[in-house]
Amino acid sequence: MESTRESLDGEVAAGLSVRLLGPLTILRGGVAIALPASRKLRALLAYLTLTPHAVGRSRLCELLWDVPNDPRGELRWCLSKLRGVLDDPDVSRVETQGDAVGLRLEGVSVDAVEIAAAAAAGIGTLAPERLRALSDLFAGDFLDGLELDRCPHFDSWLVAQRRRFTSCHIAILEHLVNILPSGTDASPYLDKWLELAPFDVRAHVALLENLARRGQIGQCEEHLVVAAQLFQSEELEFAPVRAAWRAIKDRQSDATPGAQPAIAFAPQVPIALAEPDAAASRRASLAVMPFVEDPAADGGRGGLADGMTHDIITRLAKLRDFFVIARGSMFALAEKNIAPEDAGRRLNVDYVATETVRSLAGRVIVSVELIEVRTARIVWAETFERKPDDIFIVLDDIGNSIVSSIAAEIAMVERNRAMLKAPNSLNAWEAYHRGLWHMYRFTRTENELAQQFFGMALKQDPTFARAYAGLSFTHWQNAFQRWGDRDQETALAFESAGQSLLVDDHNPAAHWAMGRALWLRGERDGSLLELERAVDLSPNFALGHYALSFVHSQSGDPRSAIGSSDHSRHLSPFDPLLFGMMGSRAMALARLGQFDEAAEWALKAAARPNAHTIILSIAAHCLALAGRQDEARNFAAAIRKTLPDYRADDFIATFRFDSEGEALFRNGARLIGLN
Repeated sequence: MESTRESLDGEVAAGLSVRLLGPLTILRGGVAIALPASRKLRALLAYLTLTPHAVGRSRLCELLWDVPNDPRGELRWCLSKLRGVLDDPDVSRVETQGDAVGLRLEGVSVDAVEIAAAAAAGIGTLAPERLRALSDLFAGDFLDGLELDRCPHFDSWLVAQRRRFTSCHIAILEHLVNILPSGTDASPYLDKWLELAPFDVRAHVALLENLARRGQIGQCEEHLVVAAQLFQSEELEFAPVRAAWRAIKDRQSDATPGAQPAIAFAPQVPIALAEPDAAASRRASLAVMPFVEDPAADGGRGGLADGMTHDIITRLAKLRDFFVIARGSMFALAEKNIAPEDAGRRLNVDYVATETVRSLAGRVIVSVELIEVRTARIVWAETFERKPDDIFIVLDDIGNSIVSSIAAEIAMVERNRAMLKAPNSLNAWEAYHRGLWHMYRFTRTENELAQQFFGMALKQDPTFARAYAGLSFTHWQNAFQRWGDRDQETALAFESAGQSLLVDDHNPAAHWAMGRALWLRGERDGSLLELERAVDLSPNFALGHYALSFVHSQSGDPRSAIGSSDHSRHLSPFDPLLFGMMGSRAMALARLGQFDEAAEWALKAAARPNAHTIILSIAAHCLALAGRQDEARNFAAAIRKTLPDYRADDFIATFRFDSEGEALFRNGARLIGLN
């Protein structure tokens, strides 16, 4: 480890480096620089180093000084000393612009910044040599030994950073152990992994694999006894470790039947633990840590925070799209002050969400992070700030945003991960997300590929309700886009939706699929009942609200269509079907005679990158009704490049307008020669 540090020092021997992982150290040309004794100067340097933007002086004073006689004077003194340490003759690294302070760190090596960049890019993609180098950067805890008295805001930040970098260190060690070449001694990395995460089931299984590979069966048994006692002391489930050990011994028997020599294993592969719950083995899994209220003030939780936690967990579970750990487990871990990332490893989940709630004068601030546990990567982070005119409405609005954002971000990560795997290696969950990726391309070829992957998912798991719903949508697309026989595709869409309902009648996606299929069959009332059932089951199900808007925009209540469209976009502002949400709003506005506004929304829909021909046709008709004939004819010409014989009859047959709506859009088609 020391040799690696020496080589890293050599790379920056002529420059400046800052070490935050361990005691704070600044080196110039490889030689440590003597720093003033001030602990707050060190804290200021670390905070500015990891903050990507300039920080106001008032914020820095609030962070580091407990109402001293002259906080700004002390801040100026610290900045002056930092300039003497960091600045070069031709480079001013401490920059002040107005009331803001920042650091210019181009060309400066910072260990914590290097780790954070690797985590953001994806630790799982790195080679062993790079992982070793990153592991060697950890000379201790973040700002080891640095504590400040009466600085609650800084203490809160420091605890969060220490948790963050410990989580990164664990992720680096885990991936390093998983990809080390066969025959390489992984013991130092395993020992450190277990030291940092003593209740991480994967770490214990990896150690057993490593010992067994070297034939040290007695040490495996000894470790099992000690680890079991450790888990029992914390009332944690140890069965997954015992099950993994039985599997290891079974592989030994298969490799050398009837013999007792040392175990002969294949090269190390990433550890995959079996989940005790059948749903969890298929779905991504999520733990939502209890919201913390005003951590800088007292580090505790309150009624507001606990209430929001219950609400978020319940709403996410109602989506039935991934496995959500029950609230009881999460509150039990929180009572023991278990850090979120550690809780995620103990529960063996894929993602963990953490939140803080602050009630300030005239506003409520909720900060949320979604972390991918195994890579320590922050997948999504957001801060919601509202004026508490009606606290319950405000919290409901924030809750909607949190739930829909978490669901969308997990779905995106899972889709992208599935796209990187070979098709023949996909499990049911991955095949389903691969199908979604192709489905959202909205072309005939991609739709056919989506059908194949949904079929692959259902072959592996015939009880996968969401995969049936996805398959139903592909048949719906074939009927809607005229990519196949409409009657036949309608029947298949209805059949697949029915299968989804048979598998899970409480899944909102199943009722969404059935509602759309019934719309294809001309059963509007039945369609609305199913779609309303979908949003009743899960008020955060954005596609359900969009489908209600779609149906109402043609022959129902256009004002309801506008409301449902707005709500669906609020729940899922980056949805792959955003063009449809906007297009439905445009048709509803046109039915209300608000042609100018309809044209603007239709243009927004058509500008989406995956907008298909039908969306372009909505834009052409709405622009024509708004009197913008030249723009409308441009869209008509673009449509006829793909569909030379496209007419008003094609547009009307695609939808199910009432008589007034049909007359309205036929008039728009006549104005631009599409009749």
